[in-house]
Amino acid sequence: MRRALALAIGVVGFGAVLSGQVPYARIVDAAKEPGNWLTYNGTYDGRRHSTLTQIDTSNVAQLQPAWVYQVRGSGEVETSPIVVDGRMYITEPPTTVTALDPRSGRALWTYLRPMPSGLRLIGFPATNRGVAILDDLLYVGSLDGYLIALDADTGAKRWETKVADNGTGHSITMAPLAVAGKIIVGISGGEAGIRGFVDAYDARTGKLVWRTYTVPAAGEPGVETWAGESWKNGAGATWLTGSYDPDLRLLYWGTGNPGPDWNGDVRKGDNLYTAAVIALDPDNGTMKWHFQYTPHDTHDWDANQIQVLADLTINGRPRKTLITANRNGFYYVLDRSTGEFLHAQAYAKQTWAKGIDAKGRPMVLPNTDPTEDGNLIYPSLQGSTNWPSPSYSPQTGLFYVPVREMGSYYYKTDVEYEPGLPFTGGGERRLADEAWGAVRALDARTGAKMWDFKLPSPPWSGVLSTAGGLVFSGSQEGNFYALDARTGVALWQFQTGGAVRSNPATFLVEGRQHVSVSSGRALFVFALPHLTGR
Repeated sequence: MRRALALAIGVVGFGAVLSGQVPYARIVDAAKEPGNWLTYNGTYDGRRHSTLTQIDTSNVAQLQPAWVYQVRGSGEVETSPIVVDGRMYITEPPTTVTALDPRSGRALWTYLRPMPSGLRLIGFPATNRGVAILDDLLYVGSLDGYLIALDADTGAKRWETKVADNGTGHSITMAPLAVAGKIIVGISGGEAGIRGFVDAYDARTGKLVWRTYTVPAAGEPGVETWAGESWKNGAGATWLTGSYDPDLRLLYWGTGNPGPDWNGDVRKGDNLYTAAVIALDPDNGTMKWHFQYTPHDTHDWDANQIQVLADLTINGRPRKTLITANRNGFYYVLDRSTGEFLHAQAYAKQTWAKGIDAKGRPMVLPNTDPTEDGNLIYPSLQGSTNWPSPSYSPQTGLFYVPVREMGSYYYKTDVEYEPGLPFTGGGERRLADEAWGAVRALDARTGAKMWDFKLPSPPWSGVLSTAGGLVFSGSQEGNFYALDARTGVALWQFQTGGAVRSNPATFLVEGRQHVSVSSGRALFVFALPHLTGR
């Protein structure tokens, strides 16, 4: 096993061959070049599915480490790489970007952004989930609230733009999304009582093009769903990378829980547009439609899970759908053109709703809000799933999701907003001893469970499916494994030595398929020992 350790701090070049340009048209057609991995989820549709077939059910048992890169810095390693034209780009916490040679793991250059001594991270660890690429530039968000553009060949900084004030709890942990000359970025920090938004910046200059708030202000549609002036600290953070349909020209972005998290008394109403998906015009940020998964959320069940785009036949009719397993325990199918609710089904244990009605609204059971003494509800604060990516395979018609089966006692307390401090109004105590997890395969049309691969503890790893008939994921116990995509039977595993808290990806290196995942303090890359003649 090769081990690559990047020793350079700052920007260091190693004379590597210049990588290719990545214009918008290439990203639109990313599915046509599966040897690269061009966006956070591989393609705009958020499927995290690859059409590569070199590694398949017949040979995956031979998979072995090709190289390991030791990650520096401190914080949670949750990076998902971009791989293009013989280059791999990763982030290392807190905000470092490194270019690697995917043949060996050798560091080609590193950009390090020092963090201020007073950095505020309220409700989340120091992490960075990746970069975006467009033309000859890379884009990364920083924990102190900046968006930075780097030269993809050298790592030299081209520009930086302040997105928001970290002193009041704003931060960026997500990988940006590059769309037609714009860089789209969301914001973290909902537990600090920020007012969430989605931004678009000019890719060449860093100038703000538009900003769309997830919580309406006075006089705007939806503000009537907030009591008094509670909208001012309504949260609705946009933690995670969105999806995009180039044909419909719509961005789809999940929004976080309302603030304060657990005390809904001070914000009576549905609290639009939190715990929802919003569809935005990429040219000007206009909201074309919205769908709220959890009105008046009091359990921190944000909707920042990946919104997956799939074309499905629903009730005998072909539909352009948006499908997602929500943190609240329900799987949803929407029409992504209009936001029309089509179907919902519980996919994990939940004790807060009788079900979802014909309009998509949850039928909330009585006495399920947090209380001063604590109220036991499923799912837990961390949800039936969380930020790790699911996967949809058109080959099997299955939606694969990392599931967390856990309940919590939810508590409510009094709270007043103070800038830069937690604004949560309570807390929770998890039933950790009874918790378990799974990679769960659902029928993408109905949400019906098709199989489970059970895990001893709730996972923090995403899922990757491939046309080789495989599903890759990882566990808190350090196992990185491959399953049969149709049956869920385990076919291969590797003990990494650290908890897997990232999303797997796959790509070609000199014609040879590789699979990557970060675990503990390292990035692992695997390949077959030799080509099999395919």
